[in-house]
Amino acid sequence: MLLTKPLDVRRTSREGRLADILRRSATCCRVVRIAVVLAAILVLGARRPVVAAGPRVVQTEGVRRIRLLPPGEGNPRNSEGDFVRLKDGRILFVYTHFTGGGSDHSAAHLAGRFSRDGGKTWTERDVVILENEAKMNVMSVSLLRLDDGRIALFYLRKNSLDDCRPYVRFSDNETQSWSKPRLCIEPVGYYVVNNDRVVQLRSGRLIIPTSRHNLTGGTWTGRGVSLCYYSDDRGRTWTKSQSELEAPRQSRSGLQEPGIVELKDGRLMMFCRTDQGSQYLSYSKDAGRTWSHAVPSNIISPVSPASIERIPSTGDLLLVDNNHDHIDPARRGKRTPLTVAISKDDGRTWQHAKNLEDDPHGWYCYTAILFAGDHVLLGHCAGDRRTGGLSLTQITLVNLDWLYR
Repeated sequence: MLLTKPLDVRRTSREGRLADILRRSATCCRVVRIAVVLAAILVLGARRPVVAAGPRVVQTEGVRRIRLLPPGEGNPRNSEGDFVRLKDGRILFVYTHFTGGGSDHSAAHLAGRFSRDGGKTWTERDVVILENEAKMNVMSVSLLRLDDGRIALFYLRKNSLDDCRPYVRFSDNETQSWSKPRLCIEPVGYYVVNNDRVVQLRSGRLIIPTSRHNLTGGTWTGRGVSLCYYSDDRGRTWTKSQSELEAPRQSRSGLQEPGIVELKDGRLMMFCRTDQGSQYLSYSKDAGRTWSHAVPSNIISPVSPASIERIPSTGDLLLVDNNHDHIDPARRGKRTPLTVAISKDDGRTWQHAKNLEDDPHGWYCYTAILFAGDHVLLGHCAGDRRTGGLSLTQITLVNLDWLYR
């Protein structure tokens, strides 16, 4: 008979129970660790805000480009804006936010974005500045800090091809609220006033340069007649200039989308877009009451508006336009490139010309200008003409020192 060592049943049972306990403990630990990790992921995910993709920014030497306002669903066009600096240091950019289509006559209201760092970054959401109060739209903003400290908001109220006229509202609380609208041009007609066009002279006089395309009972025409309205009582009443300026007979465009800049000798220079190959210029010696005959200039451009303002730090003039001097024939008639130039002799000659944009399909126009420290802000259209040249607004920051290199 084969004899074996008796089995210790009690010891074997204790070891089995211990092993079973250890296995269950290890399993529980793994479950707990997984649960902790999942909980941490959920908590972190809940705490992390969902950040919308910001505007595309392109930085090159001396120039920062912010594609701030691209079109979107239900918003096919963003264009024709202007800047104003607020007393708390912020910059407000008000623009035309289209909702009813992309044409000049589509429904639109005025919306705003803010910057706290001199224009380098902007708020991501619109603030409605003015709802659409017209039968077609409200558009083409000019913002002015008046000599009495108030902010003036000029805009077009477009009701029909017989009635498009500028209105003004005032704010004495830094754009938190606005006064009731005041009509600037009494005779009913179709008057074009571009964005960032209304100026206040050193004397305090306010001037609205405009191009008239129709009067009540007439037929709307693309051939513009340029004139201005001025106010010496801070916008309460307005007087029409004695002069009305015409382009040559062969011009189909006439004199369109005029702008005004005050020269060092006290004269005013008016510049108008035409289909004659250049901006046409006219001068006033009596603060806008009468104007000289409009003549061609050395600002060679397509049928596209130019913008001219004085650089505070140097006293020179800054020109923003589509320079077509010696342009490639393939680009003739197109609103590209976007060019800046400097005049040290009040517009007689221009130098330091630089192209900020040169996409052959780009559409660069309707530029607002604000000088901010050591740079200048340009708010302008920068769409693709094949899909909607006026659909997108870009903010371009240009270093002033770089302009003179």
